[in-house]
Amino acid sequence: MAIALRKPDEIEKLRAANKIVGGTLELLRANTKVGISLKELDAMGEDYIRAHGAKPSFKGLYGFPNSVCTSLNQVIIHGIPTDYKLQEGDIIGYDVGTELDGYFGDAAITVAVGRVSDEDEALIACAKDTLYHAISEIKDGMRFKELSLIMENFIKSRGFVPLHNFCGHGIGKKPHEEPEIPNYLNGQNAKSGPKIKNGMVFCLEPMICQKNSKPVILENKWDVVSADGLRGSHYEHTVAVINGKAEILSLA
Repeated sequence: MAIALRKPDEIEKLRAANKIVGGTLELLRANTKVGISLKELDAMGEDYIRAHGAKPSFKGLYGFPNSVCTSLNQVIIHGIPTDYKLQEGDIIGYDVGTELDGYFGDAAITVAVGRVSDEDEALIACAKDTLYHAISEIKDGMRFKELSLIMENFIKSRGFVPLHNFCGHGIGKKPHEEPEIPNYLNGQNAKSGPKIKNGMVFCLEPMICQKNSKPVILENKWDVVSADGLRGSHYEHTVAVINGKAEILSLA
């Protein structure tokens, strides 16, 4: 497994691509209102990305038909935008990718539509809080498996479980690079596998289920739900390891 170590000028190029992702997500968050359709939100995100000189990197990636993943309610990741119009009490996940000058950006948020239940608030908070907790724990020299275990333990401490078979990933001159970073410990030994080093750039993305970690892919071959049929949540940032700790690149 070859995990790239990025030079400072490469990290700045990745930061530029990711800043556009962050801006897109903030625009989508601000326009998450009752009555707007998922396709309108997708078009709004694509327009923003292109207006800032980047390309929407998800469009056409592995055959994905749109620019923004819009994951509604039970859909945890990879939701395809439809004509559905947001309603009070929905929760919606946005996952956005960009390519700028040959470097990629990637991040995601989950947003409440109007007033949602306390349970949905807790579900969204679990994804966000897991992400920021994990980022705060990253140190040069720790193993990626240790980071996976940190995320798993945090998710379970909130009474939820991580989605299986999908993971965070390296990012750079491709949208998905080594390593794969599950939100749970794969195997028994967290002290095995590759170490985190200065210059590495990767995406962490907690994907939260309520009761069952098993994924089910719906008929459109993209939308991923939990086998429990309950709502899920998703948050993601791209981070770079600089001076021994993680710095978030995907902020607006």
